[in-house]
Amino acid sequence: MNTHTFDTYLLQNRERLLEDYKDFLRQPSVAATGQGITEMAALVARRFATLGADVQIIPTTPDSAPVVWAELGEGDKTLLIYNHYDVQPAEPLELWETPPFEPAVRNGHIYARGASDDKGELVTRIHAVEAWKATQGALPLKIKWLVEGEEEVGSVHLHQWVEQHQGMLKSNGCLWEGGGFDEKGRFELTMGVKGICYVQLRVKAVDHDLHSSRAPLAPDAAWRLVWALNSIKDNQENILIDGYMKYVREPSAAQMEMLQHIPMEEEEIKNKWGIHEFLKGRSGLDALKALYFAPTATVCGLTSGWQGMGTKTVLPAEATAKVDFRLVPDLTPDIVVDLLRKHLDRSGFTDVEIVSYDGYRAEFCDVEAPIVKAAERAAKRIYGQTPVMIPNSPGSGPMWSLSSFIGGVPVVSAGISHSDARVHSPNENIPLQNYYDGMRYIGALIDEFAKS
Repeated sequence: MNTHTFDTYLLQNRERLLEDYKDFLRQPSVAATGQGITEMAALVARRFATLGADVQIIPTTPDSAPVVWAELGEGDKTLLIYNHYDVQPAEPLELWETPPFEPAVRNGHIYARGASDDKGELVTRIHAVEAWKATQGALPLKIKWLVEGEEEVGSVHLHQWVEQHQGMLKSNGCLWEGGGFDEKGRFELTMGVKGICYVQLRVKAVDHDLHSSRAPLAPDAAWRLVWALNSIKDNQENILIDGYMKYVREPSAAQMEMLQHIPMEEEEIKNKWGIHEFLKGRSGLDALKALYFAPTATVCGLTSGWQGMGTKTVLPAEATAKVDFRLVPDLTPDIVVDLLRKHLDRSGFTDVEIVSYDGYRAEFCDVEAPIVKAAERAAKRIYGQTPVMIPNSPGSGPMWSLSSFIGGVPVVSAGISHSDARVHSPNENIPLQNYYDGMRYIGALIDEFAKS
């Protein structure tokens, strides 16, 4: 790889490429509502076509976001790249300093919904491939690119798509979305994700909201739900679902060794979150082990009764809670729903309905795989530092479907995000320098993996 010509191309085309990035950000693509999904898929496909890729827009179901699939290059190695073109809803809009789908550059950062998650990384990789072909010639490996449009709603149809197209996915390694830099600007590589099971708990106690004076005689749906939630987790943060913890696999010796080398800016994180201490007083290795290897049970939202201005004395007929469970091996979404149903029934809450949403299995990949080593060498070339090696992300994604399920393809996450990217929040942003350096990093990764 001629690094000088590659970098010169990026510098000479910087403004044009930045405008291309902004075009991606201007197009809404909200998976939760469907806004702009079709248009965004078409935009991604057109951009892949400019790279000379063989591009297909492949439906998942008739009413769902399609997968954009692209293949280009030749070589002994095949790199599978996973991205998604959908974004989270932008609300609450009033908390944005500038409109979420009108990208704005301020103080060296670009602000917009998707600037980081995941359009920023998708565009960084597209631009790196463009620069390679313009300055180095043919790609030294084959790239298979899968870009889905439902990641932000749980990739509900991706696994079905993977089952139907397994023959297309054979590869030597996978570059995943996500990743970036920690609080001190140290580059991170991640080799796995937690799984997730997302459910809604619903209680219908009476036919309609009653006058609250009827409370001595009629059940209150809100209290029923609160009591049910209390049976799931106690005030010491212990998950109480019968049989839950027996499915939790302890981290291996190699994973624990990796944890010991992960720096954690505890005070900076606590100050940013506005807390005085981590739960249970965790610190150091104990905090890292919990973050990366402990399962969770989190109430994401509660709804019941009157919550408007002023007072309204009602006994609520219905109450709901959205709850997510972050999973580690050997927990799966199906196991969690089954255990939760049995637990609620045994605890006297047969009236609590479980509405199950699709989830993901956890996936921990081979930390010694060639794609991981290539990503590590590329980081040393571009960032001049040994990256922080993280065995898995505390977040979730459909990695299992594109790794273990299709034969154990090793995966590494390497991105351009940073500790204050405001992902999923108002004022999502990326430092432009991360984007510029990220293109150089992808070029180095292609070079290193092709030679591995």
